[in-house]
Amino acid sequence: MAVRGVGIDVVDVARFGQALERTPAMRARLFTAPELDLPLASLAARFAAKEALAKALGAPAGLHWIDAEVHTDDTGRPHLEMRGTVARRADEVGAVHVHVSMSHDAGTASAVVVLES
Repeated sequence: MAVRGVGIDVVDVARFGQALERTPAMRARLFTAPELDLPLASLAARFAAKEALAKALGAPAGLHWIDAEVHTDDTGRPHLEMRGTVARRADEVGAVHVHVSMSHDAGTASAVVVLES
């Protein structure tokens, strides 16, 4: 396996919440239906994960945020499901394995994504 990309992002939870309040349509552009049921801090962490994924993919134009969805398993471990524009870009860079870590504490959410072949 070889590393194909690394991305990191940090989000101020309160500021992110204000942006969602100002622009309600933003929720539907950024999140899938299951993600929308989550509390604000979890949404901010998922947004950070999607931003980190975009950076790991080289931040190309044309990625759709809802083409990446963060799921958690029974233990709370996150994983990213990629489809559409995001899956196509992952194929282009040779990314087969996606590793994601997210956290939120003290008003800040963060995420790191590593792509491997």
